[in-house]
Amino acid sequence: MKLFLVEDDPSMQAVLQRTLSRRGIEVAVCGDGRQALAGWAAADPDVVLLDLTLPGLDGLHVLEQARKQGWQTPVLILTARGTVGDRIVGLNTGADDYLPKPFDLDELEARLRALHRRKPHAATEPAEHYLRVGDLHYDKDSGAVYHRGQVLELTPRELALMQALMSKPGHAVSKERLFELVFPGEDAVQPEAIEVVVYRLRKKLAQAQVTLMTLRGLGYLLKAGQ
Repeated sequence: MKLFLVEDDPSMQAVLQRTLSRRGIEVAVCGDGRQALAGWAAADPDVVLLDLTLPGLDGLHVLEQARKQGWQTPVLILTARGTVGDRIVGLNTGADDYLPKPFDLDELEARLRALHRRKPHAATEPAEHYLRVGDLHYDKDSGAVYHRGQVLELTPRELALMQALMSKPGHAVSKERLFELVFPGEDAVQPEAIEVVVYRLRKKLAQAQVTLMTLRGLGYLLKAGQ
């Protein structure tokens, strides 16, 4: 079981990571609401344990944005806000369960494992509908590429190029194949036009944790990291 823990209290974060890891749960952590969506995408967890009071971006807004992206990972809200009204708001925003602080660790583990067993909500997205490279992901259902939870503004040709490269991360795709996908049936367009699309796309990927590489004689590849 993979858990993504979003908690800004260092001591609480350390205790939960240590205790749950000892119980066979793989724990990735994040302490900032602004980084939570990128961390969520990178961790690809089975369950998210989300605090509401976070620096940068409130936990409810993190959850709201994740659900708008179509992410269906089960979420357990963990917070000191224990009123009925707060629980209702959290559940209406898309949370699957709610546990107020202070809490019992055994109960927390039981609730997490119960969420993990739920179907069909056991993953962020089925693999065939969701491609990821670095901090980018492509959602086949929406047809959009997202950078840290935000839609990347791409032209249709740039999007076609990204789809082709993200479907084979770390592997070269020939210029000929990319030309067929980006300029289908456009016989009047010169093959070198693909280089222009690559150039423009590189500029839009400048802030992403990916590298669009040119391999002489082979084509282009997209890999995680810069």
